[in-house]
Amino acid sequence: MLPLGRSGLGIVIVLDNITLRHGTRVILSGLSGRFEAGSQTALIGANGSGKTTLLRAIAGLHPLAGGRIDWDGFHRRDIALLAQGSHLDRSFPITCRDVVALAATRLGPFRSIGKDKLAATRSALQRVGLGDMENRPIQALSAGQFQRVLFARTIVQDASLILLDEPFTAVDAETTHLLLSVIQDWHAQRRTVIAVLHDMELVREHFPHTLLLSNQTGHWDAMPEPGLQAA
Repeated sequence: MLPLGRSGLGIVIVLDNITLRHGTRVILSGLSGRFEAGSQTALIGANGSGKTTLLRAIAGLHPLAGGRIDWDGFHRRDIALLAQGSHLDRSFPITCRDVVALAATRLGPFRSIGKDKLAATRSALQRVGLGDMENRPIQALSAGQFQRVLFARTIVQDASLILLDEPFTAVDAETTHLLLSVIQDWHAQRRTVIAVLHDMELVREHFPHTLLLSNQTGHWDAMPEPGLQAA
């Protein structure tokens, strides 16, 4: 695998007999497998099967009840998690540009934004079709527009592992097509993408690897691409 810039995209994520709980309830048990560097995987399963929890565990945000996850040299800054937009608070008075720029700086809200980071922010907003809305408050956005902002934020994070939790919920077909093209860009750059999805037609058309969570465990399936090893 060839690395890409800072991110070092030769990293494999290995799940080694992991168990996940919510309180006392076991939601996943004994799950093992791996996500190859540069792979694009759909995480599927019924509601409550543990898809979001598994994403959060891979991101280091949910503790393991058993087993381990090996990131093969990953640092937290190499991981970008795009959470479900419907679960995020949009009441704070902040613009589209500021939401994206804060991810670009990685320094917090009270640090200045350099010219290069501002340029990256504007480029990302252009990429998702919001170049003329950088000063619009996020409260004034539709669900689809806000999802585009979250994708722009993820673009500027420049992560080698990108985790997407239901990225196409409440967006129209045009926005879905645009956001899929962003995902394909990441895939072409050999970034590793794992996405929680429900639309099986979309999964079949655009995601060569799948992990189905069912009955507290998982089933891996893949259609290998040239140069990729199936999970």
